[in-house]
Amino acid sequence: MDKEIAQLVEMGATRSQARAALRQYKDVMQAAERIFEGKFDDIEDVEDMDTEAIESKHPPPRLITPEEDEEVGDEDEIEDDEEDAFVDYDSDDTTPPSLKVQTDSDPYAGIFFSKDRREEVVEVEEEPQWITISDSDTPVKVMTQGQWMKGCPEGGEQSFLFSLYSQLNEGAFACPQGCGASIPREKGYFFAVFPEFSAYIDHLRKIVRQECIRCHTQICIACGEHVVPDKGQRPLSDQDDQSLFHCSDLQGVILGIGLFLIEQMFSEQDVERVEGKEPQVRNTKRRKTNTTKRPDTDITPDDDDDMYYGLIRGKKQKGGIGYAGDQKEDNSGQVEAHALQVEKDAKIGRLLSAVRVYLPNLHRSGGARTSDYMVHPTALAHLRRRFNYVCSALLRNDSLADMSERSILYFELLEWLETISNHEALASMMAMPIMVVASVKSFTTRKSSSPVGSHIRERTIVYEGSSSPRELLEGIAIQAQAALKGLESQKQHNETSEELTEEQKRMTVDPKGKARETPSSSVSEENQKLTDFCKRILATTAGIDRSLRETKGDAFVERLQASLPKVFTSSLQKIQVEAGDTEESAKKAYEEWARRVRFEYCDLTVPSFTREGDDQIPQYKFHFNTEARMLANSDIPKRSLAIAKELAILTTNLPVAWGSSIFLRVDETRVDIIKALITGPEGTPYYNGCYLFDIFLGPTYNHSPPSVKYMTTNGGKYRFNPNLYADGKVCLSLLGTWTGPGWVAGRSTLLQVLISIQSMILCDEPYLNEPGWAGSAGTTQSIAYSANIRRMVVKTAMLGNLKNPPEPFADVIRTHFRLKARAISEQLDRWFAQDDGKPTLSDGGSYSGRVEAGGSSNGFKQDVDEMKQLLAQL
Repeated sequence: MDKEIAQLVEMGATRSQARAALRQYKDVMQAAERIFEGKFDDIEDVEDMDTEAIESKHPPPRLITPEEDEEVGDEDEIEDDEEDAFVDYDSDDTTPPSLKVQTDSDPYAGIFFSKDRREEVVEVEEEPQWITISDSDTPVKVMTQGQWMKGCPEGGEQSFLFSLYSQLNEGAFACPQGCGASIPREKGYFFAVFPEFSAYIDHLRKIVRQECIRCHTQICIACGEHVVPDKGQRPLSDQDDQSLFHCSDLQGVILGIGLFLIEQMFSEQDVERVEGKEPQVRNTKRRKTNTTKRPDTDITPDDDDDMYYGLIRGKKQKGGIGYAGDQKEDNSGQVEAHALQVEKDAKIGRLLSAVRVYLPNLHRSGGARTSDYMVHPTALAHLRRRFNYVCSALLRNDSLADMSERSILYFELLEWLETISNHEALASMMAMPIMVVASVKSFTTRKSSSPVGSHIRERTIVYEGSSSPRELLEGIAIQAQAALKGLESQKQHNETSEELTEEQKRMTVDPKGKARETPSSSVSEENQKLTDFCKRILATTAGIDRSLRETKGDAFVERLQASLPKVFTSSLQKIQVEAGDTEESAKKAYEEWARRVRFEYCDLTVPSFTREGDDQIPQYKFHFNTEARMLANSDIPKRSLAIAKELAILTTNLPVAWGSSIFLRVDETRVDIIKALITGPEGTPYYNGCYLFDIFLGPTYNHSPPSVKYMTTNGGKYRFNPNLYADGKVCLSLLGTWTGPGWVAGRSTLLQVLISIQSMILCDEPYLNEPGWAGSAGTTQSIAYSANIRRMVVKTAMLGNLKNPPEPFADVIRTHFRLKARAISEQLDRWFAQDDGKPTLSDGGSYSGRVEAGGSSNGFKQDVDEMKQLLAQL
């Protein structure tokens, strides 16, 4: 109870009042509400313990957590370190970095931003009141205290929010000049929720400054202080808005109402639009908290791949994912839906732009205002709980092409991120994990004690940490870099180093006052739009890192950078990872490793010495080498744009899991040359085998599908599936080599092809893929077919690849088998016990008759034993 008492004391209650309130009301916020209603005013403070003793014993909650394994040293030294480390996050200190003492030490060395945090909060929802504002006949809703504080799991931030809400609802207050007059302040003055943000701002302009009826002093009714007029004119400033920048109290309430409207508008749009992965799940949870039904608590916020693709945990889903098979698409209404989306994005963008004006900004046009320097403590709280909700949903979008199409919204989002990162009081938010709703533990409804007799709903919400805004932005930055690489890869073949003429040297590159230079004829408007958008993303990312470096130091940024996702540019860079002693540790290590190496650039050319006059076009270690060399030095804008969008998706969205993963290697200079490695899905006869594919994005991509060749064929001998021929042909409707829905020009993607192969071809009962055999599930022929495939998998996709790993996946294959060595050894024992002892047929044919399981005399035992020996060596 001491911790709760200390929290109430921080809010302004006496220790005796706090203790009495907590005896009657177990919830801190409910106790605080009753205290400030005056219910415990008659209790005198008779406690012996002073406030300092309470605070030293139970410090207020922090926004960051110390490392669990941090050593404990001298007590005084720890207290000094904590004061230096924590003061900056909620501090109003805005001293420019240039004026601070610069040291080589890192004040943040003993702390970190942990995504493992878990906070439990009781949130209250009351029925709102409706009032009629004096300057308007239209009734408006008044934001309740529960709405004002909703979504805030931080104890320190809760106290600031509670304090500001209580202060601005106090009613009349005395004139600060001491004349004895009373200045009126109505409840609806600051917390009236107008349909439009502009109407709220107009309302504040009219009422925020009032004149004392006795001394005629201009007074700000937000902070209750005398308003001193500006002595000089601010250039480029809106004089009507001067009153709204007078104090930090105004800033706190304007940001609170503005971000509430933004969140509300975005939530309404998200309900109608099936857009994302995690955001959609999170929104559903937030909406369900208004009902008595308990939401699903098994979904983890950061498990992006599994939620998006519906794979791969446990048994593989039969029927697969993608457009292969008998699935159909409904393409009707797309134009209307796109137009509606553009309209909604523009509306949200305008609201974001209007609210951004009131963010603390020391670089404001016309000069910084009072509230820019004196940042209210609730500013960070508002941003972390409401803006982060919108930011997280938008930055988890896995399609850079979709972002570019919605640039009106994303450009404004980037402006917000830059503005926040440029202010020392807010910059740390970029590295703080976003706290998201994990579950609702309990839900109760009770009748309010107010005269109106309304009902109050209480929910116990569990919040968990997820990726920070900077970490989410890094995923988008990786996509942007990949897209730019795709757009520029063809240009470098055509670039020449011709010396400029004298006339060209004299030409100015300054576009001011002159017509903008028209882009090269080879660069389409759509290509240029995507290029500009990608460069803007990268500029914002660099700007945020620069601001964090200035405010938090080099060591802080370096640690942050080390934790961010990366795309390696060379397969020679190896990541050392250990499996640990348990299966759980092995799974965790495997998935972390796979996520980091799933996409890499590498050199796929064949090293050769050329003589003068020889063909300078390189050769490639690639089935489609001839086709690739024919397209050298080509410049096809539509193809470049399609490849750029494709690479952006692939860099961060390839599915990785213990059950099955997809790895890609792209040539550093020819991004149309790609190699893929798919590990066999769990629950199939392909499990844990490694299957290699060569992929070429041809001259008409993506008007037509890519060229795909299956390479794990034991030298052209083994047919692993009715859809995977021994000569490497891949039968798939997306590729036009199988019946069913085909490639949709401009919309289908290579990612869909890869996932279709993973789920539709490498399936649990491949015998059924043969035309006419679809109804033979569980038959003797199907069982024998799968047993035959298992023997081929061990011999070629496991043993063969481990003994002679194909380039450029040598390190991936060895690490795959090393981390899963124990599990694969057990799998091999099960497969041998299930083997029917029949000889291996290279064409995958079926058998008749029965042979006892485990009586293998077909060489399978030798392959299993050799494979297990190699696994033991790993």
